[in-house]
Amino acid sequence: MTEERVRSVQDFVIWEARLLNQGRYQEWLDLYAADGRYWVPLNGDLQNEADGHNALADEDHLLLSLRVKRLLAGRAHSQQPRSRSTHVLQLPQVDQVDEHVAQVYTPFTYVECRGEQQLWLAGHWCHRLSRQADAWRIALKRVNLLS
Repeated sequence: MTEERVRSVQDFVIWEARLLNQGRYQEWLDLYAADGRYWVPLNGDLQNEADGHNALADEDHLLLSLRVKRLLAGRAHSQQPRSRSTHVLQLPQVDQVDEHVAQVYTPFTYVECRGEQQLWLAGHWCHRLSRQADAWRIALKRVNLLS
């Protein structure tokens, strides 16, 4: 693992969080590989990847793009009133990186405000990144929530 590769992967994960915090959903979606997957397993890090059917969310690129279109068009009824949120990350820990793939572990807290309601979540992200056309892309983002 070269220091330059590690830093590029850390910067990528931090950039992804910033896009989400700023509501820049189309740019966030563009970070995903065409076959990318967003997965929130029901049992967090206790759940094996083969048990993907037990999920709070399990979305491929098509489903993510439909979600983004609804958010941007204002047709997401669950977003009335619109959520404001922030992700607070610890420094992403790069477990593996070479010129083609990276595995990253990032502890986080998440705060979402909608109207007078506030939601706090904690957990860690597990990113599997692939290098495509000289840029990192998300092949898998697994969100393990503490429960």
